[in-house]
Amino acid sequence: MKVLVTGVKGQLGHDVVNELTRRNHEAVGVDIEEMDITDMASVDRVIKEIQPEAVIHCAAWTAVDLAEDYVDKVRLVNAAGTENIARVCRELDIKMMYISTDYVFNGQGTHFWEPDDLNREPLNVYGQTKYEGELAVENNLDKYFIVRIAWVFGVNGKNFIKTMLNLGKTHDKLTVVCDQIGSPTYTYDLARLLVDMIETDKYGRYHATNEGLCSWYEFACEIFRQAAAMGHTEYDAEHLTVEPVSASEYPSKAKRPSNSRMSKEKLTQNGFALLPSWQDAVRRYLTQISF
Repeated sequence: MKVLVTGVKGQLGHDVVNELTRRNHEAVGVDIEEMDITDMASVDRVIKEIQPEAVIHCAAWTAVDLAEDYVDKVRLVNAAGTENIARVCRELDIKMMYISTDYVFNGQGTHFWEPDDLNREPLNVYGQTKYEGELAVENNLDKYFIVRIAWVFGVNGKNFIKTMLNLGKTHDKLTVVCDQIGSPTYTYDLARLLVDMIETDKYGRYHATNEGLCSWYEFACEIFRQAAAMGHTEYDAEHLTVEPVSASEYPSKAKRPSNSRMSKEKLTQNGFALLPSWQDAVRRYLTQISF
């Protein structure tokens, strides 16, 4: 199968192209230099030149706090850009996968969000524009996957794990938010699932993260525990203290959801394998990066 992947320079797009290639699919990765998703003419030309059988749309504006200051620009990328792709996919009868986010929900309570829960109430500009991207896909296509992910980390790019490891080298004490709950997601594991899905016609909305729940504080503690176990003593309890704080003590420009628990039962109902535990993913990830 020939598959077009947007956002190839990002954490997820990079791994998706690698996974497609591993399975002998023809992967064509593009970023803004090859296809500006905000320019309908560019999208129309590139997709028609490539003639893919599927599009996996990973490209997005993901700088959450910065998005609050650039509403129009973010909407152009996350909503209008997604609609441009969806329209060409509809014209050419190509299936499309749109990578969305837990931020489309209001993040209240302690229940698990269901993939087909239509009560989406984003808290910030990033979440709102990704929600608008979901609507663009739903309103233009029948052959689509919407896959919501959360707390992403991959080899290619910046993420929470790399940030924690860098801070841990230069500080002997860190404070990390403890009242936001979710599931980390390793792009290597996620890419395998996304390719499993795109090989089928089991369309619809899904949630995909590694298994298990944690707070950002628990995530950080596990990162340092495993790094120390690998011989990096600068991260052990004698050298580094990590203390929990509430989100209210750690103000940010964009409001974050406190509840990012997402139900993944729909994956198993459709024959897709759940991802490994997030702790196992952290262990494998740490062996792949230099720190």
